[in-house]
Amino acid sequence: MSSKNIKAQSLKASAGAGTANTHTSEKVHKIVITGLMAALCYVAFTYLKIPIPTFGGDMVALHIGNAFCVLAALLLGGFYGGLAGSLGMTIADLIDPAYVTSAPKTFVLKMCIGLIAGLVAHKIAHITDNHDSRYVFKWTLAASIAGLGFNVIMDPIAGFFYKNYVLGVESSAAKIMSTWAAGVTFINAVAGTAVVVAVYMAVRPVLKKAGLFFRI
Repeated sequence: MSSKNIKAQSLKASAGAGTANTHTSEKVHKIVITGLMAALCYVAFTYLKIPIPTFGGDMVALHIGNAFCVLAALLLGGFYGGLAGSLGMTIADLIDPAYVTSAPKTFVLKMCIGLIAGLVAHKIAHITDNHDSRYVFKWTLAASIAGLGFNVIMDPIAGFFYKNYVLGVESSAAKIMSTWAAGVTFINAVAGTAVVVAVYMAVRPVLKKAGLFFRI
């Protein structure tokens, strides 16, 4: 083999190793940020919520924990966003006796919020490509509404069936609890959407400048 061919193969191997290292580094960064977002979900729900007692000793709460699930989906992709929300919010439920029975439902719904927000933001709109701020704002808003809007619809529905068929709560009582949950979840979604759009539009240029912006 000629020295020219050996050199070419060496350069190709180096380039391949560099690409592998880049992918590994990016994955590590995503895992770290996912953990951070899970922690923010946990803190927002555990320490910043406003609890509201409802019928039959049930509890709902005003909070913006879901906003960090959507924000993670915008920054990292739908799977990582859903994972951050599922972990953070489920741990918060498990630690609080008033919400511990809701933990399985929470895990599934938060994963879905992240996946839906990520689908709209990255598979449909490709917001991490080079777009003007107006385009990014529009699709950030759309992705937030899609993810949190799903939760507004499915949280009370899933809550009704979970309480009625799994926990054995009487049907009429479960309906009243779900009605309360629907109203509070809608307020949370509106507040969460505002937080997501404001924070994402603010941190996007900062992350780009720092070289920490992920193209998804």
